[in-house]
Amino acid sequence: MKKFNTYKKVHFIGIGGIGISALAKLLLNEGKEVSGTNDNPSPETLDELKNQGVRISLDQKNLPEADLYIYSDAWLTMNPELIKKVRQKGVPVLSYFEALGEIANKYYLIAVSGTHGKTTTTAMLIDILEDAGKDPTAIVGSLRTKTKSNFKAGKTKYFISEADEYMRHFLNFKPKILAITNIEADHLDYYKNLKDIQNAFKELVSKVPENGFLICNPSDSKVKPVLKSAKCRIIDYAKVKADFKLKFPGQHNIENAKTAFTAASAIGIPEEKIIAAFENYEGVWRRFELKGRTKTGALVYDDYAHHPTEIRATLKSFREKFPKKRLVVVFQPHLFSRTKILMNEFAGSFKDADKIILAPIYAAREKNDGSINSEMLAEKIRKHGKTVSALENFEKIVDYLKANTGKDDVIITMGAGDIYKVGEKLKGL
Repeated sequence: MKKFNTYKKVHFIGIGGIGISALAKLLLNEGKEVSGTNDNPSPETLDELKNQGVRISLDQKNLPEADLYIYSDAWLTMNPELIKKVRQKGVPVLSYFEALGEIANKYYLIAVSGTHGKTTTTAMLIDILEDAGKDPTAIVGSLRTKTKSNFKAGKTKYFISEADEYMRHFLNFKPKILAITNIEADHLDYYKNLKDIQNAFKELVSKVPENGFLICNPSDSKVKPVLKSAKCRIIDYAKVKADFKLKFPGQHNIENAKTAFTAASAIGIPEEKIIAAFENYEGVWRRFELKGRTKTGALVYDDYAHHPTEIRATLKSFREKFPKKRLVVVFQPHLFSRTKILMNEFAGSFKDADKIILAPIYAAREKNDGSINSEMLAEKIRKHGKTVSALENFEKIVDYLKANTGKDDVIITMGAGDIYKVGEKLKGL
């Protein structure tokens, strides 16, 4: 395979994904001729590319000629024949994470890993380095509120990126600074168990050089086993004592901020600049995002939480912010396998919700084998004394909310799929 920087014409398959669209923007910024194929218009991620003249087609049968093809891993499941067809062209083909590793590893890479909090921590780090004049190149798994983009072009040696553990994708990285926010059992459609996940993290930790830094909470019982492979300096983010304020509530956001604080400190950014960046941090798309109000006065928020731990932490934050409001949670389970394996954990994660509405399970990369559905989850949640309904589609959910919510309610759409569309339909209704 040729050196990555020699490719002139790059075509992205599944270009609408939140990560791969950012990589397309990066290569476009580097002067490459970029084109893409996707299965839907995805305006949130693709409008920025289209506005810069990138041709994006929904026709999956006829791909343009290119020097290099980069595909979203989700398309290995969605359309494996297309990836097979591309490989038969005899032209280099890389997955998104392989390509990202090729680029990011040439920089001073700051990688943010962990089961929860990667996106928020990454976005905070981008703000800190920007404000400190470090001008990083960065890719984040959402849209930063202040720029409406998932990509930042920089002119220094620094590169900031999330490091996704699914299918051991993060092993394509060789970070100089590695942050581990936390480790929990997730992606059990791929990993055997928590130990298998920890082994993957252990391998990632071993990639950090001796003069690098590992940012984590070494006292965390689930993190501790992965530190055995570390040859770099380990810095405990839990020991941060700085007095800072965030616009967003929740202990989980404080932990994310401590992680970002520690990583920024490791490259010499002064405490006062970090604290100032936190005060100005505006958040990212789909993380405690205020969408607006309905005509009846209900506030509408949206959040990406899709794991039981994230749901608990997020709803606790909403309860802190709105102690006297009724919290109406519209949750879309993400993946049949995750819903089935973590059923009991999901059932107990809605403690701070007053009313729960379940949308159908978002399949993502999986096929429905009929063994699990949202009504089954609803039955489990009811056993925890909660009022819950499983509705057939978004239209029925919107109709219900229009008829049954008002000024004393906070509606929270929640999940990693497309449940945010419910909030879009509710605004002003």
